Amino acid sequence: MRAPQSVPRPGLDRRRFLGALTGLPLAAGALPLLTGCSPEEVAADESPIELSVFWWGGARRAAATEQALRLYSQQNPRVSFRVTWQGLGGYYDRIATQATGGNAPDLFQIDDTLLAEYAGRDILLDLTRYVADERLDLREVPEQLARYGRVDERTVGVPAAQTSAALVFNRRLLRRLGQPEPRTGMSWKEYVTWAARVTRASGNRVAGTMDASGDYRAFWLWLRGQGSELYQGRQLGFSSAELLAWFEFWEVARFDRATPSAALVEQADSGELARQLVVTGHTAASFAWSHQLPELQSLTDDELGAVAFPGTPAAQWPRASMYWAGFRGTRHPETVVDVLDFLTTNVAAGRLLGVERGLNASKQVRSFVTAEVTGRAEKRMAALGAELDDLAGPSPAPPPKGHAAVRTLLIEAAESIRGKRAGARTATSRFMAQANAALAG
Repeated sequence: MRAPQSVPRPGLDRRRFLGALTGLPLAAGALPLLTGCSPEEVAADESPIELSVFWWGGARRAAATEQALRLYSQQNPRVSFRVTWQGLGGYYDRIATQATGGNAPDLFQIDDTLLAEYAGRDILLDLTRYVADERLDLREVPEQLARYGRVDERTVGVPAAQTSAALVFNRRLLRRLGQPEPRTGMSWKEYVTWAARVTRASGNRVAGTMDASGDYRAFWLWLRGQGSELYQGRQLGFSSAELLAWFEFWEVARFDRATPSAALVEQADSGELARQLVVTGHTAASFAWSHQLPELQSLTDDELGAVAFPGTPAAQWPRASMYWAGFRGTRHPETVVDVLDFLTTNVAAGRLLGVERGLNASKQVRSFVTAEVTGRAEKRMAALGAELDDLAGPSPAPPPKGHAAVRTLLIEAAESIRGKRAGARTATSRFMAQANAALAG
């Protein structure tokens, strides 16, 4: 974990101060913090501000984020940042502990697993009025992507980047086996039929596909392709019959040897990228987020490709890979909002951040950044995002409180079926009861 760092930049940004008072041009991407302030607030604005910022990720993400924050401080010298970052393990436990004590970071990273829950617990700063008056300018953020950061019609999260549910496949392996590549728009049935052919072509040495029976992303998109949803408000949005059909679909896929052994699938179910079967050589294809493609590519010498998950592309929607959110108890909400706006709309900041978290949320910034992308995997990620922009459907509401438990319960139900510890009907009944209880809790 990176230790907290702070580079003090005391003093008032005189150019910014004068620009706010007289209408002189400001640095690109910076908003006048002093506009509309009372004399007392103007005086208070002269004192230095330090914001705490917290995110999960690796060293590459940290370096890019710190560079972008440093650029903000260069344009706003009175604002400095105390940054902390770590891996995802234990991240939310730490946020919860800090929030309970009333000292959560001013600005932190969050994903859709806990966005609604944290909003319901009044941990997140309500950004709605700042979006309305364009101090937080989301006009260049696709509407469906921005909508996915709203809970009960309140904007509580700003997309840090956009991602898509991606089927990642081994192009080199498929060429060697003489098999076609999967394509966006394949039905789920076509996909597992293709996967079974790949398994046979390899002499059963490599399975065609990862088993997605416990993958909530795959199940959600499968449901949306049939007109259902994972959730309706704070309740499950599907019936036990639909879940049973999903589990039985994958039972047939296993019977046809489209998928690998239960032990290998459970290894990949951890979500750890280094354990994904497309990079360990156990499957020709695995399910991932599109922004993970560059890292997956770094884990194998074989060339990887990416298309959308099976099913209609209209089941997809513009998804935030993660959000930036402010702490409701911050002493500097206006500055937090200005930083959020800067990270979203400033082209120079966007270039520094790159595509490590995914495609830039702002379409304008994205156009500059993707034009400069040179890596093959990064180009493929950008191309898939552009393809799905024209095909994706409307965004649902972010998952409700209890979503994390539902995800875990789905994995456990799928594992019990694969391991023959329960039949599909028994696992379905148990899941429905436990998931409903988790959402009601």
